[in-house]
Formats: sequence, C-alpha cells, structure tokens
Amino acid sequence: MNTRLTWICHGATAASRKALFPLDEPLEDKASEEAARMTALPRADRIVTSPALRARQTATALRLDAQIEQRLADCDNGRWAGRPIAAIGTEEPENLMAWMSDPEAAPHGGDSFLGLRTRVAGWMDEQSTLGGHVIAVTHASIIRTAIAHVLQAPLPSFWLVDVEPLVVVRMTSNGQRWSLRL
Repeated sequence: MNTRLTWICHGATAASRKALFPLDEPLEDKASEEAARMTALPRADRIVTSPALRARQTATALRLDAQIEQRLADCDNGRWAGRPIAAIGTEEPENLMAWMSDPEAAPHGGDSFLGLRTRVAGWMDEQSTLGGHVIAVTHASIIRTAIAHVLQAPLPSFWLVDVEPLVVVRMTSNGQRWSLRL
C-alpha cells in the first residue's frame, strides 16, 4: 500500500529566533502571515498536528482541519525548556554533550533521541499500513528524526539536518520502506 507523508514544520516563534529550548509558545505574528500565504497543499486523507500551540496555529493559518496527534509532540527538553541553548552549553557542557552524542541520554529529564526516534518511527509505520496521503504539522525535531529514520542514519546525524520554520518535507512508503522525496 502506498503512503505519501507531507511534513510541515511550524512557523517561527520567539524561542526559535532566540535559540531557546522551546516552551509551548505561540507563533510570531509574521509566521502566521507567512503560513497563510503558502501555496495550496494537495488533498489529504488524514491531517494531523502536534498538540503544541505553535503547530496548531500553523495548521489553522494553513487552513487545515487537523486532528491532534500526541506522538508528533516536540522533543521534551525537560528542565532545559525555555532556557538558552548557549547557557546550557556553559552551565552543563557535559550534560549537553552527552545528550547530543549518546542517543539514550536524557540528562535534562526529558526525551532521549532513541525514545524520540522510537515514537516517530512507530507513528510513521502506522501511517504506512493505512496508506493514502497524510499531512503532519509538527516540529523541526520530529522532522529531523523522521529524516534520520528514513535514511537509516545514526542518531547523532540528527544534528546535521537543518529544518527551517514552515519547510515542507515529503516522504513516500511502499508499505515496506520509506523514501525521502525531494
């Protein structure tokens, strides 16, 4: 069964502009306007969004009637949420390095990358069995994880993929494997 998956990264927020670990913050006004100007998306059999406010606002700006999908929630950054990434690098360099290099590490009390990949891959595998076209409005961390999963890349490669706000990434599945479509 063939499945098309269209990922859309939510628009920019104050946290993304300031290099902060995100909280559940709203979109910047400009981001809502940019999303509203995006070209029409193809018809989809299922449209889902992360439960985060910024993802739901992006779906609304895109005029998508999306259902909330908990498994597309952003990476849980635990006690680092809302804090500058640079500050964590200065205050807890060993913890930050462990989190970035060890897929099982979660020194902040949130998600490990292994856990994140398991969650995202499980959701993608479920979509593959359902077939059709799915549009998913979510976060850069989820899309980067999906790309690493599809490419069967080591988890630290997560850091080598840059996902901009409002980017659209397409994938397809033939029911046996996923492919990145450019």
